[in-house]
Amino acid sequence: MTTADAIVLAGGRASRMGGVDKPAIVIGGRSMLEVALAAVASCARTVVVGPHRPELPPEILQVREVPPGSGPVAAIDTGLRALGSTAPLVVVLAADLPFLSPWAIAELIRHATESGADAVFAADESGRPQYLIGVWRRSALAAALDGLDALINQPMKALVPAAAAIIPLSGVGDCDTEEEVRQARAAVDAPRQQPPLELDEARNAVRTGLPRLTAYEADLRSVIGAALAGPLRAAGPLPRFDVSAMDGYAVAGDGPWNLRRDIGFAGGRRPVGLLPGEAVRIATGAHVPDGTTGVLRDEFAHVADDTLYRVPDTPLRDDIRRRGEDRDAGDPIAPEGTPVTAALVSAAASVEVTAAPVRGPVRARVVMTGDEIRSEGPLQAGQTRDSIGPILPELLSWHGIRTTDRVHLRDTPHGFDEVLTGAPECDLLVIVGATGGGAADQLRAALTRAGASIVVPRLRLRPGGSTVVARLAAGTTVLGLPGNPFAAVATLMALAPAIVEGRTGASTARPLRGPLRNAAAIAGQVTRIVPARLAEEGGWIGDPTIRTAHLGGLVDRDGLVIVPPEAEDGAMVEFLPLR
Repeated sequence: MTTADAIVLAGGRASRMGGVDKPAIVIGGRSMLEVALAAVASCARTVVVGPHRPELPPEILQVREVPPGSGPVAAIDTGLRALGSTAPLVVVLAADLPFLSPWAIAELIRHATESGADAVFAADESGRPQYLIGVWRRSALAAALDGLDALINQPMKALVPAAAAIIPLSGVGDCDTEEEVRQARAAVDAPRQQPPLELDEARNAVRTGLPRLTAYEADLRSVIGAALAGPLRAAGPLPRFDVSAMDGYAVAGDGPWNLRRDIGFAGGRRPVGLLPGEAVRIATGAHVPDGTTGVLRDEFAHVADDTLYRVPDTPLRDDIRRRGEDRDAGDPIAPEGTPVTAALVSAAASVEVTAAPVRGPVRARVVMTGDEIRSEGPLQAGQTRDSIGPILPELLSWHGIRTTDRVHLRDTPHGFDEVLTGAPECDLLVIVGATGGGAADQLRAALTRAGASIVVPRLRLRPGGSTVVARLAAGTTVLGLPGNPFAAVATLMALAPAIVEGRTGASTARPLRGPLRNAAAIAGQVTRIVPARLAEEGGWIGDPTIRTAHLGGLVDRDGLVIVPPEAEDGAMVEFLPLR
């Protein structure tokens, strides 16, 4: 974002709040000034206009309008002069926006760059323009300021140019009153206060609450894991012509037959037509010659002195696959929503279809969190080995999800803001850790700041209760998994199919169900997920206890079982196979 500088206004009188220092108000663990500075962190230069704040880093310029408190227009003029003349665009925003995200600023800059407007302003969810959340062309801003007779106590509308654009953005509501601050703080805490969902409720919420991916035409062989965006129909008949269903002899009329020396091979030249009483050697799949009345399979045939005989008492069978017998042109192959699998690719190719409109496959980015996690090199004091990050791409691939990259995020108050800002590059963010309520668990507050919609606030599930699923404004799905390795893997396997179905429009998969022989020893007051092995008599035997800090409990197990509350022995449960 080096094409822009930034002016952050942090010195208003806050008359409706008794003169309190609004930029210093903390919401969701960050002051509103910190939120503003994080939103413009990628700008070339940033100036804060307001009282001096010694805690700010030295690379951020600090100036004060004269006289102090003389209004936003005077503050903007002071800030612009302090910046000097460098970047062609200037971001102007007030430091009273508790949920402003870097993504919103990036969108404003992108629109300003592409539209050619003199200024682009955000509109909040109600449609109200926010003139202190905008991107200006530097020349237009300087001209607007120079055109005013006075700067002190001028309203922002005095600056707004005629050639301005307004675009709606989420997370751009401001806080002008104590009640709005209270509501903002409540919004941060709201996801924690939402009741947890049962697993089936969560799956349904994910299937219906996530936006569909854009449909596009694709070579089916390259999009395993996607889903059809429309019905698939045969482009040609199957078979394309009459072919032999067996290895044997194409014959004309009743036997015995005079056996010719030519042979019909699949994919080879078609034998010339048969006359009554003639036969020709033919392979399975070969185009039968004209005049063929049937194929005599090898096990029913006997040849002596160039004469073909039918073995006595063998059944009379045609053994010819007729043109269009399996499919005719235009016949349905698969309905919309069918997952693209190897079977579908093969079925489509057999009727001359290689490309079709699809959605997906889902592209995922894996984010491992925690200062204590180390994937490579020797462990230091207090560190632990990353035992699930390296295997998550494989687990995701089981469900048709393609991992584009995997990164590690340190425990910092604002680290997630950058991760969520870069989310439009993928369809799914899989974040491991930081979903609970600990001091280092920052994901939920970051989702609130990003204006995300919470689809699944928590799960009524053991393990995995702290799981969160959210939808970002840009459409990306966020799956926040617990940092506990077994909880992360179990919850991923339980929710991933529903996420794929929600994003691609794939039809809901049929669950694998069967009896759990020792359900009473496992069931508790809430749904549990435990490793299980196949029982000799059918069904499964689950592990009553499991160490969740590692995945050793999955060794020599066939899958996981989802055990309902208070289940009794023999209860029918869902089985998640470990492929």
